[in-house]
Amino acid sequence: QVQVAESGGGLVQAGGTLRLSCVVSGRTSTSPATGWFRQAPGKEREFVAAVTWSGNMPEYANSVKGRFTITRDKDKNTVYLQLNSLKPEDTAVYYCTAGLTLPLVVAGRGAYWGQGTQVTVSS
Repeated sequence: QVQVAESGGGLVQAGGTLRLSCVVSGRTSTSPATGWFRQAPGKEREFVAAVTWSGNMPEYANSVKGRFTITRDKDKNTVYLQLNSLKPEDTAVYYCTAGLTLPLVVAGRGAYWGQGTQVTVSS
């Protein structure tokens, strides 16, 4: 079994920064890919970014390219999402997910999900 836990959300002004953390624990060898999704009020959950523990080329949604960066610390079993140049439209609950392959995670089919952390960007 794998557990996923996010942290680091908060309230920030437009143009500000945040760093989200996702700790993946348990049988992490069964879930070598990790990613972030977000869901804004009244909208569907959407893909944000994903990476594998081996550090293969990360994947990003077009809406966050150049502003968000996903990294991983294998020693800490932690994946980070650095959010820069935040916009009000980035306001959402951000979810971390872990899965068997990068394509599965990008497709939203990761087997494990966290409870989410709220990011609110004020204008």
